[in-house]
Formats: sequence, C-alpha cells, structure tokens
Amino acid sequence: MLRTSFLVTIAACLAGASQVFAADTRLTEGEPQLIGEFEKSAHEGPSWDPKSGWLYFVGHNRVSRINLAGKVEIVLDPSPGANGALVDPQGRVIICESGGRRVIRIERDRSVTVLADNFEGKKFNSPNDVALDSRGRIYFTDPRYGARTTMEIKDASGRLVEGVYRVDAPGKVTRILASEVERPNGILIAPGDKYLYIADNNNDVGGSRKLIRFDLKKDGTVAPESKSVIFDWRTARGPDGMKLDTKGNFWVAGGRNIASATETIDEFKGGLFIISPQGKLIEFLPLPKDETTNCGFAGPDLKTLYITSAESLYKIRVKVPGRISAK
Repeated sequence: MLRTSFLVTIAACLAGASQVFAADTRLTEGEPQLIGEFEKSAHEGPSWDPKSGWLYFVGHNRVSRINLAGKVEIVLDPSPGANGALVDPQGRVIICESGGRRVIRIERDRSVTVLADNFEGKKFNSPNDVALDSRGRIYFTDPRYGARTTMEIKDASGRLVEGVYRVDAPGKVTRILASEVERPNGILIAPGDKYLYIADNNNDVGGSRKLIRFDLKKDGTVAPESKSVIFDWRTARGPDGMKLDTKGNFWVAGGRNIASATETIDEFKGGLFIISPQGKLIEFLPLPKDETTNCGFAGPDLKTLYITSAESLYKIRVKVPGRISAK
C-alpha cells in the first residue's frame, strides 16, 4: 500500500467523508469522544456484556467496568497485568493476566476460575489476548514484550516459543501455533469458526508487524500451510487488539505517533485502522495517545465503538454493527 493512499484516507476521514463512522456524532476535528482518563498505565480489552449493559475493560492491574451512563465500578483488584478481556455468552469475563502469567475467568458471582497457568509444566510468557469459537473453546496469545530472561516455554530445538493456545476446559491446554508466528498479540475467530486471525506484532528490528489469517479446523487446530497476510504495517508499530464488524471488516488498534528505536511513523501513525476482508485500508481514525491498544463494540445496537488508548477510554458511533462473543 502506498504512503500517498494512506494519507488520502486520513484526509477523507478528517473531512467527514467517512464510510464507517456516523457523521452526526463526530466532533469537528473528526475525533471520538473522550469518556475518561484513568491511572497512568495502558488500558486494554473493552468487551461488552449485552445482558447486563456493562462494558468491561482492564488496566492498572485490575478489571473494571463502565455502563452507558458513565458509571465505573472495579470488578477485580488486583489482577496482575490484566490485558485481554472477553465477556462470554454466559456473562463471565475471561481475562489474560500478563503479569500473573495465566488466563482466568471471573464468574457471575465474582469468584475466579484459573483456566490456564502452564503448558506442560512451564509458565506462560505473558498471556495477552483472548477469543472464543462457537463451541465455547478459548484461544489466547502468549507473547513476551520486554525482558525475556524468565521465559520458560521452548520447542524441541530449544527455541523460545511465543505461541497461541486453545483451552478446552480449565487446565486442558493445547498449543496450536508456535514457529508459524513471531509475537502474537491480538486474536479473533471468524464467524462459523472458518478462520483464526492473529495480530503478529514483533517490535524487534525486522520483526513481523502483520495481520495474519489461518484456516481453523473443526478440531480447533490450524492448517499452518494456510497462512496468509491480510495487512502489513512494515516498519511501523504493528497491530494490537482488534474486532470484526458484521460486514467482515477488521477494526485494528495499532501504530505510534512518536517513533521508537525500532518503529517508524512516516507511513503509519497511531490510531484505529479499518481494513476490509481483502486487506484494503478503508479508513484510519487517528488518536493522539501512544499507544492505541484495543477496541470493542457496545450498546443495544452494537454501533458504539469504545477504544482504549494509553490511559484513556474513547467512544464513537459507527454505521455498521460490530460482532461480539457474548450473545
């Protein structure tokens, strides 16, 4: 994709010629509405519970929720390194605890069930994001950002593994991807369990910064040879959390506004990327904070999009309803 076409997309967005955002609810500069700012830590994982009307999100080592009136409650404190969050169809909240190196589930009575805390006796790296298939099986990514000295999981050749796992029941864990991805971050399951999507975001020099698709088999494994790239951020910061709308478009948080030692800003900046199923950038919503981490559809019509960016939570109305797992 050419840099010029990307800049044209931004210009069209700011001019109000949006294909995806509801024009009557957008601010004059084309920015979403700021809902709140929280402790100075990255927030993540917005996930809507349609039964209760609460949107769950995480940050500052705890799990919180907010309703449409703006009321905020703390659900679980502490939750070490709480990152990915997902409300399941039963109204339970699945949390990836990167600091606790485990995946948990907050039950309806707020008790905690540990779903996965090791693979073959080895601690996970830093569970990051989570998805559900139609059978209720849980999939999560396990990258490691930062210090790698405490990583324990290796493959047969002794290589450290940043993998993708499936949980069939508490404690029953299967690894489904290892060397096929570099540093898996966001994760999605396509409707009908046809595909597994991975935001492969390796921020090392020369690392993969791509949205990748695999064919997902009925037994919950993937076909490695089916790997295909949908979108490539090249030398910019790669994709983080992401969601799908009912047209199959990807809503991907990613990019940076301030270049790092390993990530550029000349082609892609920080915000929300709306990408077609064929890998075309439909629109880009710039956000001022570093870093934009995730998004989630909410509201009775699933046309309100919440976005986590640094310590801030934003919302904006959209034209196409989103998909959620809690139905």
